[in-house]
Amino acid sequence: MIAPRDLRTVFMGTPEFALATLDGLHAAGVNLVGVYTQPDRPKGRGNQLSSPPVKVWALRHALPVFQPLKLRAPEVVAELQALAPDLIVVVAYGQILPQRVLDIPRYGCINVHASLLPRYRGAAPINQAIIDGEEESGVTTMVMEAGLDTGPMLIKRSTAIGAEETAGELHDRLALLGREAMDETLQRLCAGTLVAEAQDDSLSTYAPMLKKEDGRIDWHASVMAIHNQVRGLDPWPGAYTGLSGEVLKLARTRPEAGAALAPPGSVISASAEGVRIACGDGVLLVRELQLPGKKRLSAADFLRGRPLPPGTVLVAP
Repeated sequence: MIAPRDLRTVFMGTPEFALATLDGLHAAGVNLVGVYTQPDRPKGRGNQLSSPPVKVWALRHALPVFQPLKLRAPEVVAELQALAPDLIVVVAYGQILPQRVLDIPRYGCINVHASLLPRYRGAAPINQAIIDGEEESGVTTMVMEAGLDTGPMLIKRSTAIGAEETAGELHDRLALLGREAMDETLQRLCAGTLVAEAQDDSLSTYAPMLKKEDGRIDWHASVMAIHNQVRGLDPWPGAYTGLSGEVLKLARTRPEAGAALAPPGSVISASAEGVRIACGDGVLLVRELQLPGKKRLSAADFLRGRPLPPGTVLVAP
């Protein structure tokens, strides 16, 4: 049996989602010999360089930070080899690990993936699960290999998805669940009781990287499909339609029973409660709306400045 402090560990991660697991490793006393994250990038209207959340956290805790542009570069691989890690933990790093890196640590590279593998391999598992109307999600720790999220599974943690839960809300819950799963993975690794289970490739599904165009609403689709699209793309890239040639983003929706009795995309009614819009097979209540350059507003606040009379047709530009 080994102790966490005896594990020379490299952490690789970039966004907010990775912070809970990184903090968990630190709290467990793991010997973090290096933190790898993406390079600083321009952000915002001023294009000021912004550091990834993982870098900010690591520097605050006086950990060595590495930000290679390409992990597969020979000098980067040599630098990583010099750290002599026993374990590499990866959470939403943003680069594919080449085989030369996967082969470095004696206990392998362990990834925290935001789905119940083998379902939703790929870049956007949280969003895709909601878009597809899944009622359950979770996290899986797995041993990394050359394929895309195909490695043997270690620990799973599942959770129900709320009927109106957004991708942003599920993201925050799964980040904490990922920490729990990694904590157990670490405990079992140290105790020598960690068991890997091969994935059944026949059950796999894919969650591709999101694009802004994915947010375009087709009002001829079913009310449930549109509702799931809206919450699955909240906060980014956001689901949108059009109002008088402008992009109109929609959020906080709820399907309503009954036929629309109006052409798809037509406003049926608009009040402080929300804007009711006809869909292919029903009515969608929209409670928050946003125009370009403006803040997201409740329906009540939005309608004070921009009335939406019944019969208004919303079409994405």
